[in-house]
Amino acid sequence: MTDYDVLRVFCGPDGGYGNELGVVRDGSVLPERSDRQELAAKLGFSETVFVDDPERGVIDIYTPTLRLPFAGHPCVGTAWLLDVPELVTPAGVVGTRLDGEFSWIEARAEWAPPRTLRQYPSAAEVEALEVPPPGEWIYAWAWEDEAAGRVRARAFPGRIDERGDSRSGGAGACTGGVEEDEATGAAALLLTDRLGRALNITQGRGSQILTAPQPHGWTEVGGRVHLER
Repeated sequence: MTDYDVLRVFCGPDGGYGNELGVVRDGSVLPERSDRQELAAKLGFSETVFVDDPERGVIDIYTPTLRLPFAGHPCVGTAWLLDVPELVTPAGVVGTRLDGEFSWIEARAEWAPPRTLRQYPSAAEVEALEVPPPGEWIYAWAWEDEAAGRVRARAFPGRIDERGDSRSGGAGACTGGVEEDEATGAAALLLTDRLGRALNITQGRGSQILTAPQPHGWTEVGGRVHLER
């Protein structure tokens, strides 16, 4: 079996929750895309990263069903693991930095797949949502404290897309897909770009995502990362 690390990305303040990520540090062991896709499907994480050059930060990202040009939580997690100043993805060069307990990336909203950002009147209504039937990819959110930029969010992939067939999954990663995504850096990036302000997002059961808009269309996304094994 190919060696790989397992990280949890966007953990809560107590180190819990977060979205699992597989990282194959030596991507040369599986140079072919078909082999990488097969391993990503076998591992069943929402994303698996193959590192093609650890010094330059060249990475290749796969879900169980598709190759992605960019994704948020894989970049945040891999940036923490490699401790490099940037990551090179098919979408573009992602700036990275470590700041205390947080790992940060800098990316552009146009790199993220389209999402329906659906605002609700209160955090309690977001908490009470049932998983919607298959359909559009929904990022449900509400202000917990608008003045402080605190947001409560939940993510529902809702269809066959880069997360797989959501009808076969539960919360978290699984081989077929997910009904609810625990922590979604790309959706947080889109919401920050739309609102034009820094956010402190609690997503899923208790994951935390921090964001901050930057000049010239860039946005920082950050979170805690823990090495599972």
